[in-house]
Amino acid sequence: MTARPATLSAALPLEAAAELPSTDEAVAHTLLNCLLREVSAPEHQTAVADGRLLLRLPRRGTLLRVTLRRTSLLGAHRFTGPVYEETGDGWRELGWRQLAGYAQDELELRTGTVNEEFLDQVASSHQGVGAGLTERPAAGVDRYLESEQALLFGHRFHPAPKSRSAARGDWRHYAPESRASFPLRHLAVRAELLAEESLDEGASAVLDGLGDVPDGYRLLPAHPWQYQLIGDHPLLRTALARGDVLDLGPRGERFAATASVRTLYGADAFLKFSLNVRITNCLRKNAAYELTGAVALTRLLDPALTDLARRFPAAAMLREPAFRTLALPGADGRPERALYEGFGLILREGFDGLLRPGVTPLLAAAVADEHPTSSAHISRLLDGSPDGTAALDWWRDYLRLLLPPTLAAYFDHGVVLEPHLQNVLIGVDAEGRPAQVLFRDLEGTKLVPEQNADILAALPPEVAGPMTYDAERGWDRVVYCLLVNHVAELLAALADRHPELEGALWQAVRDVLEEFAAAHGRPPRLRALLAGVPLPAKANLLTRWERKADREAGYVRLPSPLAGSVLAEATRMTAHRPAGSATR
Repeated sequence: MTARPATLSAALPLEAAAELPSTDEAVAHTLLNCLLREVSAPEHQTAVADGRLLLRLPRRGTLLRVTLRRTSLLGAHRFTGPVYEETGDGWRELGWRQLAGYAQDELELRTGTVNEEFLDQVASSHQGVGAGLTERPAAGVDRYLESEQALLFGHRFHPAPKSRSAARGDWRHYAPESRASFPLRHLAVRAELLAEESLDEGASAVLDGLGDVPDGYRLLPAHPWQYQLIGDHPLLRTALARGDVLDLGPRGERFAATASVRTLYGADAFLKFSLNVRITNCLRKNAAYELTGAVALTRLLDPALTDLARRFPAAAMLREPAFRTLALPGADGRPERALYEGFGLILREGFDGLLRPGVTPLLAAAVADEHPTSSAHISRLLDGSPDGTAALDWWRDYLRLLLPPTLAAYFDHGVVLEPHLQNVLIGVDAEGRPAQVLFRDLEGTKLVPEQNADILAALPPEVAGPMTYDAERGWDRVVYCLLVNHVAELLAALADRHPELEGALWQAVRDVLEEFAAAHGRPPRLRALLAGVPLPAKANLLTRWERKADREAGYVRLPSPLAGSVLAEATRMTAHRPAGSATR
């Protein structure tokens, strides 16, 4: 029997639209987040005074100001209202386009390089946010899918989180913000022209079971948007005319867009398609090495994941046991790369056999969103309770589900998980309490060579290379994804409700890290973390400006709230502040 995610009580109504920021303010605040984290704060060009953040763009010489809803021990403050710039006549309101232009000027002066795409990408993101706010259909009854499709504003530390570039097709037909679901485009491919790898017959059966094809053919499902983008490739058109490929059209079960846009959910499985669309930083295409690498990594990780499942039974990884694609030979006799990669899909496990009875999976990014845009938000899971003790209890339970398996994967197995908010599902029980955690997306999972040399040596170099991080870079990735991207953002959503508890929420993080360190011989990297070394934050603004691949992204260092002295001071400061006071 196919398992379906458990259903909590019917989805609650969204917050009143007046409580969400306007499109202009959301885009301006996101740009300001990036400038604060990557440009001004590292050069000590910021100050908090009278409930406002002052931020100077050092090379441009511009002073900006915004009102604070709440300050943050990590420096990831919450803003409200317009951004202003200082002029000779006082303070003048600054629109999002002007702010984007100022960011462009500052980055040109900082780097000595020009990025002619930058303003267009910010404008594209503005369009995406606006469409999500104004054209959003009503939520359905599936609370899991509601959470996947809840991210109206995107990553708040990326300059263009809702930017989508494509030569043709209307992205809104396929966007999670539009609550999109649609049938797949079915292609029947002569068996000898299909390339695939599967770890077991069941994985292939999932794909074959999506629809019938004539004898001698195999089914290749395609994302309908991708078919629009590459369906006129001359080699494909020739194969269609010859009957080597049959276009059976859109048919079968509807699949729903998840947060990543190109990964679709249906038939209790996830299909990760190639999509020749740049979303945030990258063209979302499955490279040939990623197709084979996903299956290889699923096989290679089996001993480690089996061990982690035994030790942490409330945590699991959604594995990727199969890929399938089109292998039409080109002029050189080899599969034509544009089609091989363009129609490549990776099968990811669904919830059957993994999800505990009575548990509903929710996208962590929706739970942690700055603004409540779905019934998955932490404010809804706490059922509107004003009780800070209940929030702390929920938080401690969740940290003990999330942190230990991630750290054990790194220290015990040399496996770098990538548990950022979009790669983790929080399983909650009928009362909204954390009961399980599911990790997903092996594309970001890497191996540390020092602990996995024999495994990597057995792989082709073009597969093994992208699958590895050295120990230091791997640790930066773990700390960024786990603590800065995930823990700090969910903590912030809790602190929005209980500002007086921010120090206690960080103390709970420190407590779980201390417990793990004590039980694992206090490894030096964890000792440094507990001593308060600066935390790595991915430099999304600079990465996008320099047009680097995500793998090449650099980090900026943030002052850590984990040091005992910082937490002691935070406790002292909040002890005398009235509960509910939002700004320090």
